[in-house]
Amino acid sequence: MQVLFHILVSTIVISGIAFVGAVALFFKKEIIDKLLLVLVSFAAGSLIGGAFLHLIPESIEELGNDNLLLIFLVLLFGFIVFFVLEQFIGWHHCHKTEHAASFSYLILISDAIHNFIDGLIIAGSFIVSFPVGLTTVLAVAFHEIPQEIGDFGILVYGGFKKKKALILNFFSAITVVLGGIVGFLLFQQIGEHIVYLLPFAAGNFIYIASADLIPEIKKKCSFGKSLVHFLAFLLGLALMFLLIL
Repeated sequence: MQVLFHILVSTIVISGIAFVGAVALFFKKEIIDKLLLVLVSFAAGSLIGGAFLHLIPESIEELGNDNLLLIFLVLLFGFIVFFVLEQFIGWHHCHKTEHAASFSYLILISDAIHNFIDGLIIAGSFIVSFPVGLTTVLAVAFHEIPQEIGDFGILVYGGFKKKKALILNFFSAITVVLGGIVGFLLFQQIGEHIVYLLPFAAGNFIYIASADLIPEIKKKCSFGKSLVHFLAFLLGLALMFLLIL
């Protein structure tokens, strides 16, 4: 029951991040854009660090060297699943605050799916161990913050009133709690095989960081801004390394 408690608390906190979009109400668009890119850089470092420093090593430790090929096949599968979702279903991890209005409802649906998968991953991580669960929650949270700010901007730009945008964003985010509960119940059925969610999550994290976040911060800008983004990326990596210690 302690594991279920950790899962529920973590996923509820993650779903609450949806309200961070309200920060966009208090700052000018230019400031939000600058803040977003720094947060995106930090999130990219956190996701890469979480995948390579925690999830992959923990997968190998739990499953053993004899299953290395299977571990990396599951990792590739996790990468491919997110590629398919983005290419063919229209799931977007873009963090711009301007989008066509027609994307508003699609973003809500795709985010609900995304958050449900995050819930499964968080549940699987806590079932393996508390440190792995904590690492996964932090990596997801750091990624969710800039995404939720961006999503709020998209919904408002798409025609929603600010209060309604916040509420709808929260409803799409709360599926992470459902994913966490399903993940815990899934463990009752598949037992130790739940550990395969770790390399799957690693593939997810690597895809999001490399395909969605890093391209955002690689767009042409001044040397000073590029340096700040790179340092924020390194800070995300450093945090994940410190969690090992």
